[in-house]
Amino acid sequence: MNILITGALGHIGSLLLTKALNIKNLKNLYIIDNARSNNLNVLFNLNLKNINIHFSQSDLLDKKSLERIIKPIDIVIHLASITNAEKSFEIKNLLFKNNYGIFKNIVKFCIKKKSKLIHLSSTSIYGSSIKKVDENTKDLKPQSPYAQVKLLEENFLKKNKSKLDFITLRLGTITGISKGMRFHTAVNKFCFNAVLKQEIPVWNNAIDQYRPYLSLDDAIKTIIFIINNKVFDKEIYNILTGNYTVRNILNIIKKQKYKIKIKKVKSAILNQNSYYVSNKKFKKFKLKYKKNIENDIKRTLKLLKYLY
Repeated sequence: MNILITGALGHIGSLLLTKALNIKNLKNLYIIDNARSNNLNVLFNLNLKNINIHFSQSDLLDKKSLERIIKPIDIVIHLASITNAEKSFEIKNLLFKNNYGIFKNIVKFCIKKKSKLIHLSSTSIYGSSIKKVDENTKDLKPQSPYAQVKLLEENFLKKNKSKLDFITLRLGTITGISKGMRFHTAVNKFCFNAVLKQEIPVWNNAIDQYRPYLSLDDAIKTIIFIINNKVFDKEIYNILTGNYTVRNILNIIKKQKYKIKIKKVKSAILNQNSYYVSNKKFKKFKLKYKKNIENDIKRTLKLLKYLY
């Protein structure tokens, strides 16, 4: 089996690469990443016996970057995008051009190659809601340009539903460590600030409002499960480890002997108005998650403890 991973040097992709041996019958692994984050170290010392790795440093907005792949591709795992939701307000036009442009190129590539697609969306497309939200929720309120593009991607797939097999995963906010990890998402940013004894930004009264979070280990386990079990049913699934409030997260950090300094901010993007997400639909596959957010926070704090 041949698999293409776009954006494989990032937070999710860098851990997925280390787990690639768990993918059944994988022979060739194609990787395309623009490497703008200078994290080529992700590719160092990969112990992937009997798997041929083909890396290309390319910009996926350039269609030629995909045309260079002449071998058949069975599955595309699309991870390449600008993911900083908070900064997306400042670079809205660039983000739309980059993320949505790349996505359309990927879909066209999958149709041409008859490749199956794993599409990562986000639970942030739900926006504020006083009720529990699920995949059937119609009143979607994406609150950032990043989330708006994710909704555009979902709608683009619906229009091409008859042309390719795919699955869309609406991921909760990722927690946990990897070689390509970032610190712009809520939990990682909170841990980073706590270690450096910096103020933790919390929007208005958001401290007791729920948001969905997803352990990185659970995200990888889900992707590999989908590949090994050929779950390309053209459906949308919420994927999360659990729903937590900002106070829940901060209390976990406090338990690790860190003092918390909260700064009230006007930007709502790090911890927006509450929405509580159901993952009941995906539970039908009976995939058991063993990780939890508290363990991810402990490991992240341990990783960062020498910074100060």
